[in-house]
Amino acid sequence: MTHFIDRRLNPKGKSLGNRQRFLRRARTQIREAVQKSLKDTSVADIDKDRKIRISTKGTKEPRFRLDPKAGGEHDFVLPGNKQFTPGDEIKKPPSGDGGGRGKEAADFAEGDDEFEFTMTQEEILDIFFEDLELPNLVRTTLKDTPNKVWKRAGITTAGSPTQINLIRTMRNAQGRRLALHRPKLKDVEALQAELDALEQEPEINREKIAALKEQIARLTSKRKWVGFIDPVDVRFNSYTEQPVPTSQAVMFCLMDVSGSMGEREKDLAKRFYMLLHLFLKRRYKRVDIVFIRHTHDAQEVDEQEFFYSRQSGGTIVSTALDKMLEIQKERYATADWNIYAAQASDGYTQSGDARRCVEMLNNDIMPLCQYYAYIEILDEREMEVFASEESGAELWRAYRTVADGWPNFATKRISKPADIFPVFHELFKKTEAMS
Repeated sequence: MTHFIDRRLNPKGKSLGNRQRFLRRARTQIREAVQKSLKDTSVADIDKDRKIRISTKGTKEPRFRLDPKAGGEHDFVLPGNKQFTPGDEIKKPPSGDGGGRGKEAADFAEGDDEFEFTMTQEEILDIFFEDLELPNLVRTTLKDTPNKVWKRAGITTAGSPTQINLIRTMRNAQGRRLALHRPKLKDVEALQAELDALEQEPEINREKIAALKEQIARLTSKRKWVGFIDPVDVRFNSYTEQPVPTSQAVMFCLMDVSGSMGEREKDLAKRFYMLLHLFLKRRYKRVDIVFIRHTHDAQEVDEQEFFYSRQSGGTIVSTALDKMLEIQKERYATADWNIYAAQASDGYTQSGDARRCVEMLNNDIMPLCQYYAYIEILDEREMEVFASEESGAELWRAYRTVADGWPNFATKRISKPADIFPVFHELFKKTEAMS
């Protein structure tokens, strides 16, 4: 028999298996606590462990309990004491003497209201990103794909213990026992009871007793060599590896870094893109990210320059769309790639440029894109002034006309760091059609 021993180290001497089971049981409460915790969290601090508080409901380990209605006698092993002796009956404590929780707490006893524990960065990100997805993602090609899935390929006589097919194994065992006429235990017990009765009689029938003993020994021996389950009965589920179409995607990140974008606006935009970058790299293996910064001129830059460069200048938003189309035509054919874009701006551009942006979006970009998200960065005073979706800067009003004609075009506003997580979650949440 093969034995498998898991020698992986648990973190900080704790039981990893128990922790994972706890997270699964309390997932709903934990998800709500994480969402609430992240609302006031800086994106820069998302890589830190955080303390999460949930109610004690549902945190207990599951256990078996004896049904009090079943009755009968039950044995308990209790520590010794000086007060009670065997046979004493222990009375039930009067109401209010024991501790309780919440509304059931006693007047003079301690209870538990909330349960606090620390979640790691990996656990927090798993919870936050689990119900997010790139919208309208289409499987495009089989070329150079590393993605494979395991498909059922019938039954085999060899395999790992975890792949045992119990139904087929027990069916084979039963058929073998019937074919070889394996004696039933109740038949052996019946013969043994008959033998015991004969031995208790005053007149002993030695011949019959000897015959019964011989028959019992023969049946017992046959039960041993015709086992209940034999290695030849065991069957395993077989699986084969099959390639699946890969979902290649490219995300264009278009950020306005012109003079009208102050440090606060740029910081909010960078925080949003940091969260987007983290989401894509964590959830998808084959996603390219193209970083484009623009003032009056647009440039493709690397990740370091995108987040930390201090370049500034005039504002012509259409240059970023031109650069995006240029890169898409050179490197990302729509037959092989899903095209996505996320644009962040303060809504101000050169006079007449908003109209050109709308024409480019309607005629050139949106027919290619699976999804386009526009995030406008405002201050809190502007957010109050532009409370209506129809009011706003020139670029916002122009982009609203695009959103009316394209269901895969989304517009959102951000005015403070607390808006980033809710807006991001709303932009990329799973829909019924995709889930």
